Amino acid sequence: MEEILDSLLRLNAENEVVEFKEAKVQYSKEKLGQYFSALSNEANIKGVESAWIVMGVNNCREVVGTIITDQLINEFKKEVGDHTSPRCTFTAITRLQKEGKDVLLLEIPAAPKGVPMSWKGHRYGRNGESLSGLSDYEFDLIRRQNKVSDWSAQIIEGATIDDLSKEAILFARAQYKEKNPKLNKEVDEWSDAKFLDKAKITIKGKITNAAILLLGKPESDTLIIPSTPTITWILKDEFNLEKDYAHFGCPVLLTVQDVRDKIRNLKYRYLKSGTLFPEEVDQYDPYIIREALNNCIAHQDYTLGGKIVVVESDSGYLSFTNAGSFIPGNVEDVVISESPEPIYRNGFLAQLMVNLNLIDTIGSGIKRMFNIQRQKFFPLPEYDFSNQKVNVKITGKIIDLKYAQKLAEIPDLSLEEIIYLDKVSKHKALTDNEIKVLKKRNLLEGRKPNFHISSSVASLTNEKEDYIKLRGFKDEHYKKMILEYLGKYKSATKADIDKLIYDFLPAVLTEEQRRNKIRNLLYAMSKKDISIKNTGTVRFPTWVKV
Repeated sequence: MEEILDSLLRLNAENEVVEFKEAKVQYSKEKLGQYFSALSNEANIKGVESAWIVMGVNNCREVVGTIITDQLINEFKKEVGDHTSPRCTFTAITRLQKEGKDVLLLEIPAAPKGVPMSWKGHRYGRNGESLSGLSDYEFDLIRRQNKVSDWSAQIIEGATIDDLSKEAILFARAQYKEKNPKLNKEVDEWSDAKFLDKAKITIKGKITNAAILLLGKPESDTLIIPSTPTITWILKDEFNLEKDYAHFGCPVLLTVQDVRDKIRNLKYRYLKSGTLFPEEVDQYDPYIIREALNNCIAHQDYTLGGKIVVVESDSGYLSFTNAGSFIPGNVEDVVISESPEPIYRNGFLAQLMVNLNLIDTIGSGIKRMFNIQRQKFFPLPEYDFSNQKVNVKITGKIIDLKYAQKLAEIPDLSLEEIIYLDKVSKHKALTDNEIKVLKKRNLLEGRKPNFHISSSVASLTNEKEDYIKLRGFKDEHYKKMILEYLGKYKSATKADIDKLIYDFLPAVLTEEQRRNKIRNLLYAMSKKDISIKNTGTVRFPTWVKV
């Protein structure tokens, strides 16, 4: 134990499985329980038998000594044993003499395989030297340790090749040959059964969950209940009201094209600004639609029984949602990292989709999506991992002109810098390091937390006048929006009008100036143009067309 203590004291700093505490006289049992959970989980993830808390030593690894009594040590053991799940306590607590002072060495066992350690119902982890909640990524790492095989590789007893669609098998053959052109003649000679095994769709002739999901007949979806092989497409108007929808099921390999065909990929026409922007582009790059949809299929947690949802909005965005946590934990790490994610929820399904030329596993798909949006000067893909779901939102238009100007004028920005700049345009909080990076490139103005993108580009390009004009539409455009709304919905309250045009007003206006702008527009339309009138009260107006 003395050798262990000496080795811990030689560390340059604390890490995920070692914590130093002065604890000269006392230490909080609550904090001790939280650290027990965190260090136990981190020891599991690191693949070590034990983690350590050293009491009587400060963060600089200086021995300060502790006079915590044996009675208090016993209370520590009982408190931890009573409130951990699975029930556990210290492997050992050893009192040692170091430099003439008492030091306590608390040994914490690694969490059992497949079972994260919790303290009073909460699972803790470490973020470097800091205590934090156990991330979804780390939770999944531990939870999957007991799984013999993933859901997608499980064999369906009683299922046969007759449960698969002939058309889907034929399409799968074509995809496989495209992926492996040298095997074209050979593949043509294989029977369906041999092809399915060779492409790793089946396992020794046995039908897998993945086989039914991708190639199963429509009526075969009952074989994988309670999992839901359903993709739902929903079309919403600019007010988030549902206009249309459709459901698509097995075989997903074929119906995924039907989903893509449902998405109206309109042209986006840029407002002219010298030669900064092209004239028009597709709102959504076909690669992004394909990649986002196939990622949902490959990485959905089918054990949760949820479905994949694709929402298309007249407001100019697409969103893709699948059930389950985002295993890598942080999308920025995936984009910036040069190496692929080593762990997949549905490893068998992911490899199968690679074999059929649907996705890749080299970690470049999401990064390519970011770069495509960057090249069009559109906002970057936006991810949300709340409620045990992964949602990615793809915007098909310019939202923040300053952001687009920066991308157009400074082509050498790194993807990392663009991610930080994108956060500013979306009014998201920045870390100190992100602030430092952006300010170093003169991309950021203002004070924390009210940062905004620097306007210096307009000055450098001698386009100040054009730049200001592009910050908003002419009044006639806003009036037309209001009249079109009233033509469709007959009437509108003040809140309806605010919601309709508030976000389209010039970004340089303050909130008060925006409210005044809307008030002036309504006054002009009702008193000068006489195109609308108020059928409500002055305080609670209801506007209708004249």
